[in-house]
Amino acid sequence: MLKKGSKRGSSSTGRRTFYEENSLHKFNRIKKTNLPADNDGDFFNTRNSQDQVVTPSNSSSPYNIVSPVEKSPWSSQRITDIPSEDNDDNFSPNVLMGSLVREEGHIYSLAASGDLLYTGSDSKNIRVWKNQKEFPGFKSNSGLVKAIVISGATIFTGHQDGKIRVWKVSSKDPSIHKRVGTLPTMRDCFNNSMKTSNYFEVKRHKNAVWYKHGDAISCLSLSEDKTFLYSSSWDKTFKVWRISNSRCLESVISHDDAVNSIVAGNDGLVFTGSADGTVKVWRRELQGTGTKHFFSQTLLKQECAVTAVAVNPNATVVYCGSSDGLVNFWEREKHMSHGGVLRGHKLAILCLVTAGSLLFSGSADMGICVWRRMGNDHVCLSLLAGHNGPVKCLAAEKDHESSPNERRWILYSGSLDKSVKMWRVSENAPPMAWRGCASSAPTSIPSSLPAATSFPAQITRNINDIRN
Repeated sequence: MLKKGSKRGSSSTGRRTFYEENSLHKFNRIKKTNLPADNDGDFFNTRNSQDQVVTPSNSSSPYNIVSPVEKSPWSSQRITDIPSEDNDDNFSPNVLMGSLVREEGHIYSLAASGDLLYTGSDSKNIRVWKNQKEFPGFKSNSGLVKAIVISGATIFTGHQDGKIRVWKVSSKDPSIHKRVGTLPTMRDCFNNSMKTSNYFEVKRHKNAVWYKHGDAISCLSLSEDKTFLYSSSWDKTFKVWRISNSRCLESVISHDDAVNSIVAGNDGLVFTGSADGTVKVWRRELQGTGTKHFFSQTLLKQECAVTAVAVNPNATVVYCGSSDGLVNFWEREKHMSHGGVLRGHKLAILCLVTAGSLLFSGSADMGICVWRRMGNDHVCLSLLAGHNGPVKCLAAEKDHESSPNERRWILYSGSLDKSVKMWRVSENAPPMAWRGCASSAPTSIPSSLPAATSFPAQITRNINDIRN
């Protein structure tokens, strides 16, 4: 939702060339769009995206299934010379393992589940990877894919056109993903569009129905029991969907500006972060067959935009990243008291994700900070450098090859340099600085963004000649 000023590459006749961008983007201003009403079957093009679409292998499919293999713009590059603990005295368990390089567009969303990785971009394709090898993907007609969440065999994707697509993995063939619905459903649109009471003003002289987002979806989140799906949007609202029947139960006008992030915690609490500079807490209560979310408290109120919100796995710590490059956190065990500020980035925080005792923060400065919570404080374990563009999204999965005495994670990072990088990160890694990056001891930011001393930080480039 942050404004970007990136330059697009041009493609010559008969070939398409991948390149990585060196331009930095300014993320402290808010981008707003006017989205035309569209049918689900129509193509939707964002104003600032250049769609390079792989031709579907079965365009007549009612599920919009596509297996883009013949003209795949992807290249998987795995690093084989990773230093090992046995042959390197300066061994670091935090290493860059490989890259997935693409030319379809900037990477805006990631989701990982076991050995599967889903990637969304400003093209119409959603790519799927299995063990870092390309798996048959699928295609949406809406353009930019802003968010992806996975619930078992169901995948939810949020899009620039304000709609949510629902996909199912085929029980007969796990390589096939079928689109089984769109939220809101056509039935809801038909039954409720004629009632004037279902409309509310979203902009001056512009009304919208309450159960449909009037602007781009910015984030998706599942409730702890995976009964409800939450969607936040630039239209200043978040909506609650019951997964079992695909019904929109509630729409909450939650902020004075675009809602950039939403995350559901335990005990029915929901946290939202907005471009209006606030982080709010909402409490869910069941009322009959529906839900009602009540405002609980405001955790933060500042001038700069809140760009990302995350909670740790047991929902005891809430984190928020801002366009000023800071990460604030609160501790639920202390009645949502402010725990401190993590200072590790020079530019806007664009994404946050937690795994075990770790917090990962991705930034417009092209770096990823790895934080570990130790007691009431945090230390910075590593500063992962390797992207050549702002880090827009993160996803983490447990490394099943880790030993019982070491908890390791596989971190996926998507960037506006059109690549996804795969990192191996250990919770036992020694910290970069016990005081330098701790929340209670702020320090100056280095003039350049270095890589940790013992893992590779080269930028992999791939030039593919793909004939039309």
